[in-house]
Amino acid sequence: MSRLTQILLFMSLCIGVANTHAEESSTQQPENVQYTRIVVDENGDSHFSSGEIPMALGSYAQPEPKLGLSKTYQAATATLFSAPPGYFGDWHTAIRKQFLFHLSGISEIVVSDGETRRFKAGDIVLVEDTTGKGHTARSVGDEDILILAVPFDVDE
Repeated sequence: MSRLTQILLFMSLCIGVANTHAEESSTQQPENVQYTRIVVDENGDSHFSSGEIPMALGSYAQPEPKLGLSKTYQAATATLFSAPPGYFGDWHTAIRKQFLFHLSGISEIVVSDGETRRFKAGDIVLVEDTTGKGHTARSVGDEDILILAVPFDVDE
């Protein structure tokens, strides 16, 4: 078998494998999106909990292959905010129920039950503690945090 034939055979196998994976991925159920919630209990204490946004296989832009989609949520506003390294926001409640999409940097949030968690680019937090004792937030690390805040309700 010539070197050219070997290369062509190898390339056709790779293309076949890639096409097989593309076909498989377009029919596989996508994973739900996980996020962290900050909730408040009846005593006004804030706590971390988990949430997820259901995803289903669907078409977003034709004729692209199917991909994982959530339902469409109504969001009338969005705000970008940033904070430099060392920023500290003392105890406060959320100004409204909203998702915080972490785009860069590392933030650290402490809830009133004492638990501390760090969030980095790609992490999603739903702040729901609009009443009660609230939480603190600070920027850790050596780069600014950048967060996109979008109020929408996953329960609607």
